[in-house]
Parts: sequence; C-alpha cells; structure tokens
Amino acid sequence: MNSELIEALRQIEREKRIDPDIILEALKSALVSAYRRDYGAGPNVRVEIDKETGEIKVFSEKVVERDGKEEVVEVEVTPDNFGRIAAQTAKQVILQRIREAERELMYEEYVGREGDIVTGIIEQSDQRYTLVNLGRVEALLPPTEQIPTERYDHGTRLKTYIVEVRRTTKEPQIIVSRTHPGLLKRLFELEVPEIFDGFVEIKTVAREPGHRSKVAVASRDPNIDPVGACVGPRGSRVRMIVNELRGEKIDIMEWNEDPSTFVANALSPAKVKGVKIDEEEHTAEVIVPDDQLSLAIGKEGQNARLAAKLTGWRIDIESESQTKEKAKVLLEKALAKGKCQAITSSGKQCKNRAKPGSAYCGVHKRLE
Repeated sequence: MNSELIEALRQIEREKRIDPDIILEALKSALVSAYRRDYGAGPNVRVEIDKETGEIKVFSEKVVERDGKEEVVEVEVTPDNFGRIAAQTAKQVILQRIREAERELMYEEYVGREGDIVTGIIEQSDQRYTLVNLGRVEALLPPTEQIPTERYDHGTRLKTYIVEVRRTTKEPQIIVSRTHPGLLKRLFELEVPEIFDGFVEIKTVAREPGHRSKVAVASRDPNIDPVGACVGPRGSRVRMIVNELRGEKIDIMEWNEDPSTFVANALSPAKVKGVKIDEEEHTAEVIVPDDQLSLAIGKEGQNARLAAKLTGWRIDIESESQTKEKAKVLLEKALAKGKCQAITSSGKQCKNRAKPGSAYCGVHKRLE
C-alpha cells in the first residue's frame, strides 16, 4: 500500500494539479480519527507519513515513571493491521480531495465570467428549473430567466447569458438567462465583426423577451454604417440572431446624442413629423402623421414602451389631427379668456390680454 500511495499522489499531482502535501495533511488527520475510533486512544495521537516511501507510523503520548518522576514521552503505537485501515482511509481522502479540487477548478473557470455567453445542451426541464449542460458543469436556468414563449426540450442546444456564479459546497452554481438584455448584445458581438472589433458600438438595448427588442448603435468610423453592419447583407446577420431568439423581432436604429433625433429614431419603423423635448419634465412630445399613429404606438403600446426604455425619455405620441384639434381647443379657450395668442421667444404664451376682436395684444398686433 505504501508505494501505491506515493505513486497515486504523484499521478494526482500530474493529472489533477493537486498539491500532494494537501492530501497528505488531510490523510494524517483522517488516520488520527480512524485510530482513535478503532483503538480508543486519547487526544494526543499523531500520524507520520514518509513522503519518499509512503510508510505510515502512529505515535501516542504516554506517561512513564523515571527516577521516581512521571514524564510524558511519545512512543510508536502503529497496530499490525493498520495498513488495511490506512489503505481504506487513503482512498476515501484522495477521492474527496479530488472532488473538492475539481469543484474549485470549475469555480475558478467560471467565476468572473458574468456577462459571457455560453452554449449548452438542455438536460432537464420542469416547472422548478431547467438544467443546461455546459460540458464539465451544469448551469441553472431559473423560471425568472426563461422566455415564456420558448420550449426547453431535452437535448436542445441553447445559447445563454451568465448572470451569476456562486460557490457552493458541491459544484459551483452557474445562473444563466435567456431574457437578459446582455444576451442580445453578446449575440450581436458574435454575428457582427464590426461590433466585435470595436468599430460599431451598441449604445443601449431594450427588450421584451420573446416578443420584440430595440437596439441603438453608433459608428466610431465615419465610413461604416452602423445599422447596415448589424443588419448584414440581405439581413443575414440580424436573421441569425432572430433565429437564435426563436423569432424575437429586432429593430435596429442609429443612436444620436440629440434627444429629439434619438427619440424619432427609436420609434422606428414609424415615421415622425416632430419631437418637442421638455428637459425639466424629461418628456418628449411626438407628432406623427395620422396613418403612422398605430404603428408608432404599436400593439398594446409595445413600440412606444420599448422606445421609452431605449431612450430613457417619457414619450407622449399624438397624430397631426389630434395636435391640430388640441391647438384649436386651446385657442378657443384662450380667446374666451381674452388672452393674447402670441408665443414669446421663451416659448411661452404671452400673458397680456388680447385687444377686443383680436387674438393678440397691442404689442403683438403691431408685429403681425
């Protein structure tokens, strides 16, 4: 057993990258426990293992009388059959340490990879969770990170986004997602070389997973069209991403630092006539042609809702007819109150009273 132990430790060091000293220390502790259990020894027991030969010896402290005085001495108490106990214990300790080391290696492999995209095979799926096999470790896809419209059938290959890596007493727990906006960003990096190389940047993403997403992109190279690069020849690049997301619709538009332009772009595919920004209220009043109103709002308000998420502005949408009707009503109310209808340079309505029979005060009447 002794030579076998040393050879086993050397092999573990080569194949598993585990320090033999760590196993030897654990084995010594386990053998002390085994000796106490089987031989009823006291607390002062220690085990030595020769690193070269693998020879195992047990020592215990005993009280002896010398020259009329009691002394504590350490004597060897290795039982004749202790080799069998040592062999069984060594096997258990080595297997345990190998499992622990492999768990640690797996944890080290994935810790810090939050935000990465990984491909796995669905192993098990029920109402509580879905397990995704990533090769050496399984990832957990919780219901909260699943797309309600997707089916997770056994054996299906799936790309997921790592949201968290947890250390546990067993294997590391890797939490992955299909709903995270980061998954969409990573998919674009995989399919669009200009994004991967840094020539095109994804500025913001808004998702309603499984239904529709909006992506705002900007170019760092004036010769590259960011939207065209993401769409790809005949839509090939974005089509690959749509297929991976099982048909989720994706709108790609150009980001702009001007809020009015960006809000107008974000409401794509609807065409916008005008955008009025209120910085204080952080709102954008948008006017669209009558035939574009339903498209701008979208089914159940989805297009407007995603545009608001994408831009960070609260968006109010009106058709041209609604705007004209509202202006007419306001004018009638103002005329009834006798207020001047002129708009000053500050963008606010004149506070003066209108002259009788006119919509303006004396000052603005002269400026007509």
